[in-house]
Amino acid sequence: MLPDAGAKLQPTRERGGESEAFGETALPVPPFPEPLKTALGVGSLLLTLWRNPLEAWTRRHFDEPIVFERTALGEFVVVSDPGAIRHVLVDNASNYGKGELQRRVLGKAMRSGLLLAEGETWHGQRKALAPAFAHRAVTDFAPAMQAAIDDLTERWRALTDGSVIDVGAEMARLALDVLTHTVFAEGLGGDREEIRRNMRVYFDSVGHIDAFDLLGLPDFVPRVGRWRALSAENYFHAAVDRLLGARRRQLAADAARAPHDLLTLLLAARNEVTGRSLSEAEIRDNLVTFVAAGHETTANALTWSFYLLTLSPQWRDRLRREADGGAPELVQARAVVEEALRLYPPLVAISREALAADELAGRRIGRGAMVVIAPYVLHRQLALWDRPEAFDPRRFLPERKAEIPRFAYLPFGAGPRICIGAAFALQEATLALSAITREFDLTVAPGHIVWPQQRVTLAPRGGLPVVVRRRSRG
Repeated sequence: MLPDAGAKLQPTRERGGESEAFGETALPVPPFPEPLKTALGVGSLLLTLWRNPLEAWTRRHFDEPIVFERTALGEFVVVSDPGAIRHVLVDNASNYGKGELQRRVLGKAMRSGLLLAEGETWHGQRKALAPAFAHRAVTDFAPAMQAAIDDLTERWRALTDGSVIDVGAEMARLALDVLTHTVFAEGLGGDREEIRRNMRVYFDSVGHIDAFDLLGLPDFVPRVGRWRALSAENYFHAAVDRLLGARRRQLAADAARAPHDLLTLLLAARNEVTGRSLSEAEIRDNLVTFVAAGHETTANALTWSFYLLTLSPQWRDRLRREADGGAPELVQARAVVEEALRLYPPLVAISREALAADELAGRRIGRGAMVVIAPYVLHRQLALWDRPEAFDPRRFLPERKAEIPRFAYLPFGAGPRICIGAAFALQEATLALSAITREFDLTVAPGHIVWPQQRVTLAPRGGLPVVVRRRSRG
């Protein structure tokens, strides 16, 4: 999404700090790659997809509800029409499978888990895990989430005013702390900093879209960029095996006293038809999936939220007034999180393969076509959003939220396969954003250029170094 695929990214294109008029209020426009005027050739496209897929979108994708592209790599259909999205994800979901591309891009460590499983395997896993993320369970997690947030704020208070920290790394640590105190009742079985480092290596390695994946070459053909992921995969497998061994011994000795958490639910799960328990691979891949998704999604949502507040002192002050007033619902803070998820959705693209020919938005698509629903593109459609490039959390305040078409906002997907942890992530991010903003002033470190980069999720390139100061109340 650069005007020239070979052009170097320049600060002048990174429009953070610019404003667009909105009534009497000036709205900041955070950085984003300018859409291309014309589509890239195959060679340039493969290079851009490897480097940063966000830079490959054209103006057409943001202006048109459905874009058909027939390439040497196959037929691709990019869908941004809410009705057609509903058709793919809900009404005719059985005709649209995950496909091999997404499995290859995400690597081997999550292939048997809830994220990528299909059919009865997926249905059984989803039903078994649902109790851990039911509304009551998520609400009950709030005190444990707040305790982890309090630990972070206490640690930040000990910093010298003006210290520089990477808020992205800090939010990843916080998210892992929350997981340790909630869905993994007895911890993750290892040093949390080591877990975070390995998770970062894994996401940075597998998040590239490799030409071999697009060409459909088998897994045994090596992907050079993913060799680094092997050590992280081995680390996760060993850690999970230790967790499983310890929990099985607990259950065998005294099942009544074992924690009723995500791990116990996985071990107790049975297929309703066959009575079969989950395989070792399914349990392991689900644990890795939840550690990965449970920390990466929330960490990125918070990182972008803090960055956006650095562009809008007015919204920072609104959050502080809300926190100081003790408002239990934290409506303002949640609106900022939801707007951050609109501008920089963690789930950048949902891909499905058409198992049979179908019709979308009045257009016929063929069997085997790759259907792409890209929340990043969908959330910036001019036909669906007023000033879509601007940061405006008012869109998500109660009085206006109902105006948003149901399938125009998909930070966590939609339909039966909507992210099972969406409510968990939103609650955690809202609590953390409110508590931290109430106590600290954050500004982007001098000289650092913020730029969105897509890997498995969407994060600031090079992290987000910020200067931290205790809040001035003068």
